[in-house]
Amino acid sequence: MSFFDDDEGAAPRPAAATARTRAQPRPRRPQRSGPEHDHHATLVRRRIAAGVGVLLVIVIALAINGCLKSGREAALKEYNSAASQLVQESDQQVSRPLFETLAGASGKSPLDVEEEVNQLRLLAQTQAQHAQDMSVPSEMQSAQRNLLLALDLRSEALAKIANLVRTALGGQGKQASAYIAGAMEMFLTSDVIWSQRVAPLIQQALADDAIHGQSTAGTQFLPNLGWLEASTVLARLTGLSSGSASGSQVTPGTHGSALLGVSVGATPLEPSPAINHVSASANPTFTVKVEDSGSNPQTNVKVEVTVTASGKQYKASHVIDKTEPGATASVDIPVEGVPQETAASIAVYVQPVPGETNVENNKGTYLAVFAK
Repeated sequence: MSFFDDDEGAAPRPAAATARTRAQPRPRRPQRSGPEHDHHATLVRRRIAAGVGVLLVIVIALAINGCLKSGREAALKEYNSAASQLVQESDQQVSRPLFETLAGASGKSPLDVEEEVNQLRLLAQTQAQHAQDMSVPSEMQSAQRNLLLALDLRSEALAKIANLVRTALGGQGKQASAYIAGAMEMFLTSDVIWSQRVAPLIQQALADDAIHGQSTAGTQFLPNLGWLEASTVLARLTGLSSGSASGSQVTPGTHGSALLGVSVGATPLEPSPAINHVSASANPTFTVKVEDSGSNPQTNVKVEVTVTASGKQYKASHVIDKTEPGATASVDIPVEGVPQETAASIAVYVQPVPGETNVENNKGTYLAVFAK
């Protein structure tokens, strides 16, 4: 019995065991890794990814928009430059040699003159084709249509002149010169189309895209309005003065007329390229002042007014019975049916008198918009 009593006495006491248990370090709580925690983490990652994706989309969209805007601006500038270069080439490569050829036609054979004009016609057709092949932004479509019209008019007029010039230098000069003068009106119309339609439409397209500081070239294919008069055309082709070409006898001394000014009502017209805004009916009356710039009195001085608007021409004329050297005469010329609220080109021309050799001051060109 004492043996068992000793073993029982050697057993550890509960209090000591409890103390040792409390002295041991407590283990860390394990992190939760259940389904609910994994779903929350996935949602967070997805939201972050979505935010980054949206940000990337915005950045890409801004970059694309910037590239598109830059490309559009470049296309508009390029069209303006190409169109300007094309009409400048038309002036320099076609107009200038054409009128040099016509003015010097009397010193060449009619066949050579015809061939030279034909070569210029081919060049004009090539330029019109270049315009047709140009890359045209959508904003420039209206300008492009008018550009093609202007260049086609020049090419067509050259074809007519090429077919007539040999006859004009032959035995039927008077009639052929009248037809050539009519073809010259197509050159004038092409100049008006450029100044009143093509160039303004190009500038408007540039301004709509906030593009500034880009100039559009001007063009003047018809060098002067003298070429619109049949007698002047004949005189220049034959190398004779208009008086000699018409067979009139000329008295000694100087002969000539000068256009001093044009007005409609109380509004004096400023020469082109200024645009005049005129209050007038559809039948405006043009008051034309003409000076006898020679040393001889002149009789039957004819003054012509041609208004070109909406693709049509409206003409009227009046004859001054007599002018005195150094004196000024005024003549009123009403023109019927002129469209209103439309850009119009006005050509005023004082026909050369017999013996007149300088006709540069006989004409004037004006731009106007007529309104009630």
